[in-house]
Amino acid sequence: MPSPSAILAEDETVLRDELRQHLRELWPALRIVGEAATGVEALDLIERHTPDILFLDIEMPLLSGLDVAQQAQGRCHIAFVTAYDMHAVAAFDAGAVDYILKPLERSRLRLAIDRLQQRLGSMPPNLDVLLRELTQSAAPRRHLRWINASVGQNTLVITVDEVIYFQSDTKYTKVVTATQEALIRKSLQELQAELDPAIFWPIHRSTVVNANAIAGVSRDFRGRLSVTLKHREERLSVSESHQHLFKLM
Repeated sequence: MPSPSAILAEDETVLRDELRQHLRELWPALRIVGEAATGVEALDLIERHTPDILFLDIEMPLLSGLDVAQQAQGRCHIAFVTAYDMHAVAAFDAGAVDYILKPLERSRLRLAIDRLQQRLGSMPPNLDVLLRELTQSAAPRRHLRWINASVGQNTLVITVDEVIYFQSDTKYTKVVTATQEALIRKSLQELQAELDPAIFWPIHRSTVVNANAIAGVSRDFRGRLSVTLKHREERLSVSESHQHLFKLM
């Protein structure tokens, strides 16, 4: 019988590294066939590798873990990685689905592994009831709605819907709309944490683009990807590590 395979879907690099290390120590026979940092990437990896198990963070960018689970259920066993409160944990227990709480504890991971090993020979369960419970218990995330930005000596109020893209600019972040550019005193990393990840996509370590403003994607003769915009002339480079965002477009 072949060794079971798994995908790790967790956007926090440090936690993903820790999970991988613990799994190698506690379940050496498990083959980790892919790692995802976004919900979109997780679905792409599931299509390519058809894993037996998916270790899935609920709070994922682009597509939430709940959205991924809705599409992955029945295709693999899912162990949720979560920082949810005990109300949500009760929903996990009632649904007979494995979970691992953040911060990771080896004893809880060991229990999840034991349960997964017992269930590998059976069909993955239907998660519809559990996903409804988790959706109801999840606190709504409040995303940034407007930005105070500087143009010379003037301060502008820009709604995030107007923004075409954000780009790092030394100590500042450049805010680009269809008609103007402005600066804000906030790092791109700080800004990303406040933006809706379903709309604002990181395409490079220095660039986050409004997905609604993308007109198309093209590849040059060297295979490098770039984005064209609906209301701007410039093209935006897409780094290799972010090209997976456009595979399902």
